[in-house]
Amino acid sequence: MNTMPQTTEEMERAYLERDASYNGLFFLGVRTTGIFCRPTCPARKPLPKSVEYFPTARAALVAGYRPCKRCRPLELDDQPPWAAALLIDVQRDPSSRITDGDLRAQGIDPGTVRRYFLRRYGMTFQAFTRARRLSAALNQIRENGALDTAVFESGYESHSGFRDAFARTFGNPPGRYRNGKCVFLSWLSSPLGHLVAGATAEGVCLLEFTDRRMLEAEFAALRKLFDAPVVPGSNEHLEALEGELAKYFARSLRAFSVPLVYPGTAFQRRGWEQLLAIPYGETRSYEQIAVTVGEPRAVRAVGRANGLNRVAILIPCHRVVNKNGELGGYGGGLRRKQYLLDLERSDGAGAGLTTRCT
Repeated sequence: MNTMPQTTEEMERAYLERDASYNGLFFLGVRTTGIFCRPTCPARKPLPKSVEYFPTARAALVAGYRPCKRCRPLELDDQPPWAAALLIDVQRDPSSRITDGDLRAQGIDPGTVRRYFLRRYGMTFQAFTRARRLSAALNQIRENGALDTAVFESGYESHSGFRDAFARTFGNPPGRYRNGKCVFLSWLSSPLGHLVAGATAEGVCLLEFTDRRMLEAEFAALRKLFDAPVVPGSNEHLEALEGELAKYFARSLRAFSVPLVYPGTAFQRRGWEQLLAIPYGETRSYEQIAVTVGEPRAVRAVGRANGLNRVAILIPCHRVVNKNGELGGYGGGLRRKQYLLDLERSDGAGAGLTTRCT
């Protein structure tokens, strides 16, 4: 499927502004250097007259361009190698403490790590690893209630240090939190860029593109909405979601089976439920949604409810367009909206399942 924008002006604007929503949709070759890049390449921008555009990395290679060593356009994930190595270390041993001195010893600048994790995960590396340690400890306490084991396997040297850190994160000391609520966050890759997913014990409550503005405010809203801490981690719903998203983007899944949790006002919930009722491969106008929720004059309110949808793709607000057929708005960017609509209109999608909602 060719996802390259149809106008040179749009692609030129995208690479000059380093618009991450265009990553994967096109590549640019620089005639003066013979290399090709992602739209978000951090290198100095070439003159527009020196650029040509390609729908895929393969097309750029066939044309004789070499991959850029800074933005690595041949890698499916734009994650730098040092970040991938750090995450593997954290996953292998969540109790380990990686200090700034450890990072420098590996030739990694702590400031670079901090900025990357803030941009990608909405928190510093130290906050990320601390939250991972504590979420693993929470799961262990829930499973067997063994506090001593949770303390020392999460890397803390004393019960008091563990209790203080746990209470700051979860709001209660560990002894009172065996049945407490928590929103786990997991970061996923997709053809349209990175996604952050959130889930409670009841189901998936968040799916957003990580470059969307105000993502930290979204996490704060989740804390308030569910009255629960929001920490990196995983559960059965997030694990299922990752597999289903892969099938969706491979056009082998039409609907999702993971349970959804989407609290809101009565009007918002009616609107989101109408989004869930739009068949795969079809669209509805904002006016049609307003009629189906019983408020035919509330077209703008329908648009606002769409914009407040916290579960992109699964609650398919991308299937709502203007009544004249134009795309309208989309929090993840119009190129992503167009990509999703084109994906769903393509042939070859397999039979789907019914999305469960809570």
